[in-house]
Amino acid sequence: MNPILVENKNGIAVLTINRPEALNALNQEVFDALDEFFEEGYKAFESLLGVVITGNGEKAFVAGADIKKFLELDESSGSELSKRGQEILFKMEAFHLPVIAAVNGFALGGGCELAMACHIRIASANAKFGQPEVNLGLIPGYGGTQRLVQLVGKGKAFELLLTGDMIDANEAHRIGLVNQVVEAGQALEAALKMVEKIASKGPKACQVIIDGMNLYFKDRDRYFYESAEFGRLMASDEGKEGATAFIEKRKPQFRK
Repeated sequence: MNPILVENKNGIAVLTINRPEALNALNQEVFDALDEFFEEGYKAFESLLGVVITGNGEKAFVAGADIKKFLELDESSGSELSKRGQEILFKMEAFHLPVIAAVNGFALGGGCELAMACHIRIASANAKFGQPEVNLGLIPGYGGTQRLVQLVGKGKAFELLLTGDMIDANEAHRIGLVNQVVEAGQALEAALKMVEKIASKGPKACQVIIDGMNLYFKDRDRYFYESAEFGRLMASDEGKEGATAFIEKRKPQFRK
C-alpha cells in the first residue's frame, strides 16, 4: 500500500496520507514519501498551483506516530528521528506554492505538527487537535514546541503542551490554530478552493510572502533544542514507561 496517494486535481497536488488501518499515523514510509514529493515529485506536475495534504477517511488526518517504534529508540536515534521529521516539515513550510492542510478527524501529536507546518489549515467540524506527548513522558519532536506558540500564543501553547489536552475544531479556530472550520467532509473541497483563490493572485508576490514570513521564524536552533531533548526523553525511563503504558492501554506510572 502506498503510504501517500498523490492526485492531480486541476493542477493542484492532493497528498492523502494512506494508512487508515493505523489512523494514518506517521512512520518512516510516510516521511520518505513526503520528502520525495517536496524534493522532486512535485516537478511532475505541469503548472502546479499548490498542494493540499489530507488523511484517508474521516476518522483521522494523522493521529500521531507509531508509538511501538519508540521503544526501539535510544537517545541518538530518537534525536535523529526528530531531526529528520523537522527537516522534511521545513521543506513543506518553505515550499514556493501554498500548502494547505485539509484536516479530517484526529490531528494529534505528529499529525498536529504536520498540519502546523502547512501554510493554512482548514478543518472539518469533526476535527480534533492536540499535542498529547506529555502523557507519554515525551515532548513534540517535529516542531510542535515552536510552531504552536507561533500560531496560538505563549499562554495557550503552554496550556496545550503541558496538559496534553485535545481540543475540537471550533476551539482550534477560536485560538488561531486553524483558519476555517467547514462541515464534516468538506475540508478537502474548501482547501482546493483556497488554492484556486491564491493561484489567481500574483505568483511571484505569493512566493515572496511565503519566503518573507518564514524568515521571521527561521531560528532553527530552537528546533534543534527540541530534537535533542526529544531524544533524551525517548531514552529515559519516563519515555519508555509512557510508550509502554500507551501500548498496554494503561495509565503510566511516572516517578517523581
